[in-house]
Amino acid sequence: MLDRHAEALALFTDRVHAVRPEQWESPTPCTDWSVRDLVNHVTAEQLWVPSLVGEGRSLADVGDSFDGDVLGGHPAVSWDRAASAAKAAFHEPGALDRTVGLSYGESTAAAYCSQMTTDMIVHAWDLSRGIGASDDLPDVLVEFAEREVAPYAGELPETGLFGSPVEPPEGADPQTRLLCLLGRRS
Repeated sequence: MLDRHAEALALFTDRVHAVRPEQWESPTPCTDWSVRDLVNHVTAEQLWVPSLVGEGRSLADVGDSFDGDVLGGHPAVSWDRAASAAKAAFHEPGALDRTVGLSYGESTAAAYCSQMTTDMIVHAWDLSRGIGASDDLPDVLVEFAEREVAPYAGELPETGLFGSPVEPPEGADPQTRLLCLLGRRS
């Protein structure tokens, strides 16, 4: 799990550092989000990890600390700091055995890490599309994400954060199947 998390962080970091200054306002497959909005979202998610996993704080304790713009004037630097802190929190001895309180209730930190990893994998594809970079995802990460999301993919459109699953074309590769499962069209 921690290896996949580190690989997903590295993949997303690579894409963040590939964003050219004129691309921050470019659209992404997440129709309501520009490149900057997408990176801001994933960065804010990383900022939660040290508080919830490392410090054992609750959602109420953290409050709206990570709402709004968390990127400031140096988005890549802000991402790097947040990613580093999230990685450190998940890698603390015993961290994955802890319980964290999330918006939908209590969860193991291991399950939270798995969800965060999957989110970064899929958003790396979104970011790649937004900046015109290669959108090929590493096979090991695609397989990880598909295993994670398959059991609850049908419920995701109800959150309003995902489109309805799309029927993959016959003979679709694993990446296409994953993207279709999450309502994306490759």
